Amino acid sequence: MERQAWGGTQADDVLYKRAALLAVLTIVYNLAEGMVSTAFGAGDDAIALFGFGVDSFVEVLSGIGILHMILRVRKGGASNRDEFERRALHSTGVAFYALSAGLLATVVLAVATGRTPDTTIPGIVIACVSLATMWLLMRAKLAVGRSLNSQAILADAQCTRSCLYLSFVLLASGIAYELTGLGFIDAIGAVGVAWFAWREGRESFQKAKGLSCCACGEAGTCE
Repeated sequence: MERQAWGGTQADDVLYKRAALLAVLTIVYNLAEGMVSTAFGAGDDAIALFGFGVDSFVEVLSGIGILHMILRVRKGGASNRDEFERRALHSTGVAFYALSAGLLATVVLAVATGRTPDTTIPGIVIACVSLATMWLLMRAKLAVGRSLNSQAILADAQCTRSCLYLSFVLLASGIAYELTGLGFIDAIGAVGVAWFAWREGRESFQKAKGLSCCACGEAGTCE
């Protein structure tokens, strides 16, 4: 069960500080990743990379909600989500759904006009960096969440795992395009990003209702 109010040991305090630091690192990284990805995606007409970047910006909203929760619980607040977190989760869900719809519309337009990326090399590099970063963040969040027996932190770790999978999609589509030069591969990658965005939006609304996040693992039961 999640702790209901702050009354933990000094070791718990250290763990909550670590959890807050991980949340801040996630926010800062996603901001940087979003700016770089959207800039290169727009410049190279790489739809998958651009969508990946926008997804990173939306992840910042989720990260702010998690950070707020960690700080509130550490100060003695109840573990149930407060109004700020619920609104943040609803806003995140709407943003993910909008991203998914916008990406699908862009894919249709790109296919209809025959537009292809100039290159997907930046996307490959960004995906590799993201894979390493998300893996490290996920492992650290899992360790802290298990130590604190915190379902919210474990849920956040599972959502970081979803970002890991999204990075795989970007990497695979980027490599496939560079090897074949087939423009529709970037469009397929963008559809994959849109699918993950839709799923993340659904999970945001589920979390707002008090449900656990993500498809599998210790933290949740959602599919």
